Amino acid sequence: MDRERSIETVAVTEGEEPFRVGSESGDVVSPIHLASTFALPGLDAEMSLEEVDPDAGEFVYSRLSNPTRHALERRIAALEGGEHAMAFSSGTAAIFTTILSSVEPGDHVVAFEDLYAGTKRMLTDVFDSRLDVAVSYVDATDVEAVAAAVTDRTALVWMESPTNPRFDLCDVAGIAERLPEGVTFGVDNTFASPCFQRPLELGADVVAHSTTKFLNGHSDSVGGAVITDDDGLAEELRFQQQVGVGGVLSPFDSYLTLRGLKTLPTRMARHEENATAIAEFLEGREEVRAVHYPGLESHPQHGLAREQMDGFGGILSFELEGELADAKRFLESLEEFTLAVSVGGVESLIELPAAMTHEPLPRAEREALGITDTLVRLSAGVEGTEDLLADLERGLEAIDAPSAPADD
Repeated sequence: MDRERSIETVAVTEGEEPFRVGSESGDVVSPIHLASTFALPGLDAEMSLEEVDPDAGEFVYSRLSNPTRHALERRIAALEGGEHAMAFSSGTAAIFTTILSSVEPGDHVVAFEDLYAGTKRMLTDVFDSRLDVAVSYVDATDVEAVAAAVTDRTALVWMESPTNPRFDLCDVAGIAERLPEGVTFGVDNTFASPCFQRPLELGADVVAHSTTKFLNGHSDSVGGAVITDDDGLAEELRFQQQVGVGGVLSPFDSYLTLRGLKTLPTRMARHEENATAIAEFLEGREEVRAVHYPGLESHPQHGLAREQMDGFGGILSFELEGELADAKRFLESLEEFTLAVSVGGVESLIELPAAMTHEPLPRAEREALGITDTLVRLSAGVEGTEDLLADLERGLEAIDAPSAPADD
């Protein structure tokens, strides 16, 4: 993040200054540049496409660079405190391109065992099974376990913090200090957002986001982003983004995410306020076996969260007493929370990982990670706190409510 300005200011203005002061119409916000190609002033035999400079207003073809996407990339880089950012068509595309840019056949990857199921399937079913890249999963809550898993073949260490859906943390700075030179250290920062955590400042080499979540914040755009200070890695990432993979974010989705970012700090404060109230409420209910939220003192890594985060986020998970049928009755009794995958929107969402986001994982693997049939993940929106608490109480009461008698 640009320390000369607050994160609130960066979120509103970074990247859009050229449209405000340099364009003929003086646009206050970035226009949606739908053009697939751009007219050139003439032929210059000494200039290649790779030398075109978007910062100077030079554009050739929208897969290579687009004014709306470029504005978004500048803003995301500034928010994360990085020099380079690339926006992709999804968070999965962003992570895939980052891994592809960091490893070669024969290399080794060390990853958090509690990764998002989609990322874990990518590493196992694509890189390990098809591209000859060995993958080791470790309990990354233990820095020593990460360090011990690194070999002379290790090219990449890939972490999430907090994880999805158990909200385990890894000590980003501690891991960074233990990694040998030449190993790329990547962190998926989707759940924390740059408002609450900036992994580059803690020693990470590259940061990834599903912009679909908090950065966009309105559940109306799918996208991803990668941020780094490493010039060499940025060059490879940009090549893969524009040429090797070509999974760039569309101009319209770039516009939506730019617009969403303007309220990111304000939204994150409200998300955290609601999540904290919900976590404290649930922790006091007898129907709830456990609550996983870094902001609770009962969280085993609450101290680490206070050290490396500026806030605890807007998502939590909790385990209900009972069985799958009880979780089903709870979820289907809610009125304010929408049963849906994804997180980070202004509306509150809720889901059952074992039956939804993490269903692709084998049951034994889910259970080993603590993803039981009654583990519920909740993304707190920005609605009224009391409305959300009342809705959760309605759901909890439904667990013990007798079924309605059948009609004669």
